[in-house]
Amino acid sequence: MAIDKKLLDEVTQKAKLWLGDEYDDETKSEVQRMLENEDKSELIDAFYKNLEFGTGGLRGIMGTGSNRMNIYTVGAATQGLCNYLKKEFSKLDMIKVAIGYDCRNNSSSFAEKCADIFSANGIQVYLFDELRPTPELSFAIRELGCQSGIIITASHNPKEYNGYKVYWEDGSQIVSPHDINIINEVGKVNVKSILFKGNKDLIKIIGEDIDKKFIDKVKSISLSPEIIKKYNDLKIVYTPLHGTGVRMIPRALKAIGFRNIINVPQQDITSGDFPTVVSPNPEEPAAMKLAMEKGMETDADVVMASDPDADRIGISVKDDNGKFIIVNGNQTAMIFIYYIITRMKEQKLLKGNEYIVKTIVTTEKISDIASRNGIELYDVYTGFKYIAEIIRELGNSKKYIGGGEESFGFMPASYVRDKDAISSCALMAEITAWAKDKGKTLYELLKDIYLEYGYSKEKMKYVVRKGRTGAEEIKKMMINFRENPPKMIGGSLLERVKDYGCLREKNMITGEEKTINQKNSSNVLQYFTKGGTKISIRPSGTEPKIKFYFEIKAEMKNRADFNIVEKKSEEKIEEIMKEFNL
Repeated sequence: MAIDKKLLDEVTQKAKLWLGDEYDDETKSEVQRMLENEDKSELIDAFYKNLEFGTGGLRGIMGTGSNRMNIYTVGAATQGLCNYLKKEFSKLDMIKVAIGYDCRNNSSSFAEKCADIFSANGIQVYLFDELRPTPELSFAIRELGCQSGIIITASHNPKEYNGYKVYWEDGSQIVSPHDINIINEVGKVNVKSILFKGNKDLIKIIGEDIDKKFIDKVKSISLSPEIIKKYNDLKIVYTPLHGTGVRMIPRALKAIGFRNIINVPQQDITSGDFPTVVSPNPEEPAAMKLAMEKGMETDADVVMASDPDADRIGISVKDDNGKFIIVNGNQTAMIFIYYIITRMKEQKLLKGNEYIVKTIVTTEKISDIASRNGIELYDVYTGFKYIAEIIRELGNSKKYIGGGEESFGFMPASYVRDKDAISSCALMAEITAWAKDKGKTLYELLKDIYLEYGYSKEKMKYVVRKGRTGAEEIKKMMINFRENPPKMIGGSLLERVKDYGCLREKNMITGEEKTINQKNSSNVLQYFTKGGTKISIRPSGTEPKIKFYFEIKAEMKNRADFNIVEKKSEEKIEEIMKEFNL
């Protein structure tokens, strides 16, 4: 493929700047190698743009170059954050930040480099002594009274990636206006202005003291301690998928009373190379394969997994044939919400001021459960920072009792302000014991929830479009969906269109329009049909993807109907996907 000469000239000049004295010898050697290589594709990909500091931080492939995760791009992000913190908290005698990191290659060295930069800027640093889950970093920020925090992680991305998430003083990932303001500050930083030489007196190592406090909080959310005691030998298979959950999730399960935690030895090995999986994502059946095999081997009651930074939870349960199947993220969130509300009602703990939160692309079954039980529900954009924003805004006026999203994330309590696999695994084990006490498996409990509240089937499909041309293609796709909505979807009339880009909802039958109640716009489009089908379309904020979320409703009269209804619903979604050329 022909290379744009103008682009190559620009990239070459940019790369040559990385041969300056500000860069280390290893970096300069790698840049020189790329410059001398006849194949310029690697050079272009490494330098054609700057790795963007987005609304949550950085994420990218590790390596040398302005478009890569390395000490210079991470350093610029940290210096920009320092500059903003010093402006925002100028009246404080001492600004404090917490730093955590996951199992990925270079995570610990990036974290240490960030600690040096913060401390060089006169900021007190609390650095975890070893890898820790993302939710524990969120907890530590509030526990230690920090103004900000970062964690070095790329969540469930492939092994080539790493990332940098920024948190604010409430333990939540940054939201407006801080996100845009920090982006502006990072944009002003050049390599000469990064203060790399740390002040060791301002770096405090933390660890077990925070672990204990965090585990105590996990124990506090239990709603059925007497049932845990009764079923303390529940067979729980757990895998950390080579990540940070290995040190906290088994500990949390034991702390609340479960004593029969079955490991998957090959995946207890902490490794940024993720040797047993292609993708360390519990949403992927292949990632759960070894754990489900262990579940079959041990006749486990439940199989659980967490992703590398232990914020996502994956659940697998035995179906009617005794085979382990993965419970999808919508179903997992639905089970959590159903259990929390049901147990609080049974124990007369509901005072009338409780609320739950879900994201707009998550199943509407959660809305149905909340509505029928008189619980207020808030719908927010994708991302737990928006769930945390609701908690922050409501303060003590109302009580948060749970929230989640379809992508295998749940937050059972507000002591963490991000998705939390540690607390979620503990609570899901409790739910499994509670169901067992009622003579049910988790699978049967799921079916009974559908019987009580109605059946729905959800599926997500994404299309990957990489690079500059891919981004343009995704942009054109969104324009087309906005300007040319289908009249019929799956044989049902399109009734409503919600466009969060302009915050308008239009009734396609009457022509009536109204404003959507959200503070900010977002590039999300939703179609709703008369038959109850919901389709959400949104470009990913962190990956070169456009995502499609499908949800359809169906009638289910008894447990025995479940497999038939599910099969027909799957077929219907496949038909709709073909209508969208997917």
